[in-house]
Amino acid sequence: MSKSLKRVIRALEQTGLDITPLEMPAETRTAQQAADAAGCHLDQIAKSVIFAGEASGQAILFVTAGGNRVDHAKASALAGEPLGKADAALIRQQTGFAIGGVAPVGHLNPIRAFFDRRLLNFDRIFAAAGTPRHIFPIAPTHLLKISDAQPAEFAM
Repeated sequence: MSKSLKRVIRALEQTGLDITPLEMPAETRTAQQAADAAGCHLDQIAKSVIFAGEASGQAILFVTAGGNRVDHAKASALAGEPLGKADAALIRQQTGFAIGGVAPVGHLNPIRAFFDRRLLNFDRIFAAAGTPRHIFPIAPTHLLKISDAQPAEFAM
């Protein structure tokens, strides 16, 4: 079991929720791959999109519905600074995850996070669990709480 997956499992256990990540038979690097593997609507995938704060140099997480795209201007306004592309090194340094398996919980370092309200329209959503083949099911209200994210409007 990878260190990343173990970190997500530990983060979930610490919340008191009984959630077990699921290993998928195929990769779940993209929202569409994850939706196909989970047999759910594309927007039931909680996609972790990370930008780099151009002033702070910090990674900023936007947890968005799988079919949504983050609006750069809205995201920058929420973050309070211009946002640029986060490279793989920054993402790994701050979260501990590689691109394609970034979970919304279990980060190595605290991260500012924003949460797409579209996800709240579902009873259950799925999020990456630290690897390109693992996802976990969760109620969106629980994910909002345990990710310490702010609900916001930032989708196109």
